[in-house]
Amino acid sequence: MSDIQTRAKRETESREAVARPKHWMPPQLLPDPHPEPGYAFRWIRISTLNKEDPTNISSKLREGWEPVKASDHPEIRLFGSTNGQFLDSVEVGGLLLCKTPVEFTEQRDAYYRKQAEAQMASVDNTFMRENDPRMPMFKERKSTVSFGKGL
Repeated sequence: MSDIQTRAKRETESREAVARPKHWMPPQLLPDPHPEPGYAFRWIRISTLNKEDPTNISSKLREGWEPVKASDHPEIRLFGSTNGQFLDSVEVGGLLLCKTPVEFTEQRDAYYRKQAEAQMASVDNTFMRENDPRMPMFKERKSTVSFGKGL
């Protein structure tokens, strides 16, 4: 008899062979694309209840959003009809995946922040117009949140 030992192949001892089983999770309704440096992604409404919304999509396209090509994001698997208005795009339930440069989103956020600050200044000016030195109005912009008495 020979003293040769039979060993298991090294491939059977891989980490995948001893990995824990994966757990089931419900699928995401709107899948996330892999991030691209310098771009922000957003789902934009193109229809509601099978009725197209050309006003919304045209305003978003003018704002700088562009449809994402499905061929550029193979990680998003889509099943169903692709006879929509935007060929080779990622469309789920009346929503179209679009992208825009991050600079545009930062500029848009700054624009709306400036508008909100102007509105608050206008409210303050209107409020303080009624101020009387004999009984000054108190203007403090601080709020607190409390959750019960902590018994």
